[in-house]
Amino acid sequence: MSGELKLGLNVGYWQRNADDATEVVQTAERLGYDSVWTAEAYGSDAFTPLAWYGARTSRIKLGTSVAQISARAPVTTAMTAMTLDHLTGGRLLLGIGASGPQVVEGWYGRPFPKPLARTREYVDIMRKVWRREEPVTNDGPHYPLPYPGGTELGKPLKLITHPLRPEIPIYLGAEGPKNVALAAEITDGWLPLFVFPEKIQTMYGEALAGAEPGFDIAAMVLVMITDDVQAALDGVKMMLTLYIGGMGAKSRNFHSDIVGRMGFADAAHKIQELYLAGRKDEAFHAIPDELADGISLVGPAGRIRERLELWRNSPVTNLLVMGPRDEPSLRTIRDLVLG
Repeated sequence: MSGELKLGLNVGYWQRNADDATEVVQTAERLGYDSVWTAEAYGSDAFTPLAWYGARTSRIKLGTSVAQISARAPVTTAMTAMTLDHLTGGRLLLGIGASGPQVVEGWYGRPFPKPLARTREYVDIMRKVWRREEPVTNDGPHYPLPYPGGTELGKPLKLITHPLRPEIPIYLGAEGPKNVALAAEITDGWLPLFVFPEKIQTMYGEALAGAEPGFDIAAMVLVMITDDVQAALDGVKMMLTLYIGGMGAKSRNFHSDIVGRMGFADAAHKIQELYLAGRKDEAFHAIPDELADGISLVGPAGRIRERLELWRNSPVTNLLVMGPRDEPSLRTIRDLVLG
């Protein structure tokens, strides 16, 4: 059980110039937030906005939540991470993830099978790059180095630039128990998207058993400070409608699967069925309030303070707040979490 919680801000995707979160990030830094995180799917990338915010701040840590491994060769991600870490004085937290088959195969044109084996190989290569102990080679089947065949002129190389830190922290975005176990085994932290704090030990206790001391469980949580609890829950349910219903194929939706493991399998099946049939309003109303409330922190400040105890009594060590962008809300959340 963590007890003490670190506090971060997840600003998500960059959509357009009007979505520049510089002032929000600077406010979070001034208020003592530990980190800020950006995201990518198939629009903006995660690194460019992070570099933009990093150039306008001096202390706050900078995380990717998450950089998709199929978007870049492992050495490319290692080079980008090393460069950004240097430019920001060692503030990078590198969150990576496998994404899903629709994006991996439909957008990046890469095969999705064996995501765990690919992730393991990917992390190993990045660490070889940063350590600069010898020219980088890899005998694995997913990212062989040098490339077998071709001109047969490829040779092992060593990173030209010396990294500021030879061990940049790596986090893994993961939802399935095997992927969470991999995070605990080979990375420095886990980035769960949906966390029901009372159920995390039951769902992932075995998977997390191998984690080293200091392993950071940085949970993304939607926060809304309001006197209208039901309206806030409806906001959470709007997000869940999309993720459970449409973020993935009918036969393979990781978000629907995790909701099922939380004890809402029948609801998840119904939500997806209604959503894919075009009955999105019915899908929204099929989401239980208990689910929406369990994975979020909504309501008046006093209610959020009470519900924070559930997070303090869970394995979570880091809350990555999603939603609030105004200084009063960020300040209130800071006071509630950090005291």
